[in-house]
Amino acid sequence: MNDIFSSQGIIDSEMLFGGKVVVFGGDFRQILPVIPNASRQDIVNASLSSSYIWEKCKVLRLAKNMRLTIDNQASDIEQTRIFTNWLLDLGEGNVGSVNDGEAIIDRPDDLLITDSIDPISTLIEFVYPSILVNVKNSSYFQERVILTPKHEVVQEINDRLLSLFPRDEKEYLSSDSLCESEHLHEQFDETLYSPDVLNGLKLSGLPNRKIVLKVGVPVMLLRNIDQKSGLCNGTRLRVLSLGNRVIETEIISGSSIGSRTFIPKMSLTPTDKRILFKFQRRQFPIVVCFAMTINKSQRQSLSKVGLFLRQPVFTHGQLYVALSRVKSRQCLKILIINDEGIIRNRTKNVVYKEVFGNL
Repeated sequence: MNDIFSSQGIIDSEMLFGGKVVVFGGDFRQILPVIPNASRQDIVNASLSSSYIWEKCKVLRLAKNMRLTIDNQASDIEQTRIFTNWLLDLGEGNVGSVNDGEAIIDRPDDLLITDSIDPISTLIEFVYPSILVNVKNSSYFQERVILTPKHEVVQEINDRLLSLFPRDEKEYLSSDSLCESEHLHEQFDETLYSPDVLNGLKLSGLPNRKIVLKVGVPVMLLRNIDQKSGLCNGTRLRVLSLGNRVIETEIISGSSIGSRTFIPKMSLTPTDKRILFKFQRRQFPIVVCFAMTINKSQRQSLSKVGLFLRQPVFTHGQLYVALSRVKSRQCLKILIINDEGIIRNRTKNVVYKEVFGNL
């Protein structure tokens, strides 16, 4: 479903990329460049199709959805084709009401969670059936996850599933401090940034001040540690043992599935430009990942997906990404709840159609 873009020419220093062939891989239906506090136009302008080099590119389209066709039975071909076309239309903003950036769409009934008694438990049971029986089964956690747009809901789901595990928990606290460069600023008042203030900061890509873990729990790396060994940002692991200085884990995603490794504490500095001073947090670079944000799920293929929409998606491509991670329509369920906790069958889809203008 991805498009491949190439810039071609004869090797020449005055030509684009020196005349060499450069291949760009991507899908404009997916989430566009993430720019904090940016407008719709800023995001579109940061995309490749808005670049001055775009007119030099040749578009080559990949027409087959490999994720949905792997291990497909002959009897499922037509259903897969219909689901694939629906996903493509959704990603291009052609489903639901007129889409000028946002549109309201109805979800197919067979994909919806409709249990009004305890819908979250129903969603959890769909994605993680018999979870306590499979605590020691690494393959059980490899390709299943609950997706949601925002971090606070991810934390809620992770805490709920963590509480189901019968084993003793271990708590890890970070050590937070100002970077030495901040002490060189004459007008910088260090007393305004006490350890309590630093401890309370929760930032995307930075582990929390407090991490609570149990043996058997799936976690996700937040930093590149050793790419050759498969320890990259986004790699999923399962906890094997909890030490004071290191955590023993088993890799359950990527190219090194089954390998055992030790995760140490690291000194991490946030890159969020909203923070006007530099500080570092020494903590294990991991987060519990029964659930994760939709943005974090990009490039993953999953066999069981539950999409939890307490709040609707908020940027281009999020809904398409969430629904297209799964390998089969039967392995996808969606829970939509409004602010009053009432189950709905409609939600918002965000698509910036101008990004497709030059394709």
